[in-house]
Amino acid sequence: MIRIGHFLLKYNELLFWFTALVLLFFLPVEKPATSLCLSSLVGLGKCPGCGIGHAIHEALHLRLRSSWQYHPLGIFAVIVIFIRLKQLLQSNTL
Repeated sequence: MIRIGHFLLKYNELLFWFTALVLLFFLPVEKPATSLCLSSLVGLGKCPGCGIGHAIHEALHLRLRSSWQYHPLGIFAVIVIFIRLKQLLQSNTL
């Protein structure tokens, strides 16, 4: 049990980004209610970050035009996350 706790503490950022990408890859985008935006959930309208999750989902599926339509920074976010994952994997040899 201590080993699992040590592993989680040591690799928490790596696990976070990997889990986030897996969840966003399998995000059910055909359902319009899959938004986590607090602004739209309370009825205030869209915020500047609205659509980034859907854009990342589309970019992970290599549907770049659709990704751009959801949010222009979705493709950039995927690139940055993959670069960060590479850095974490290189610095923390499992």
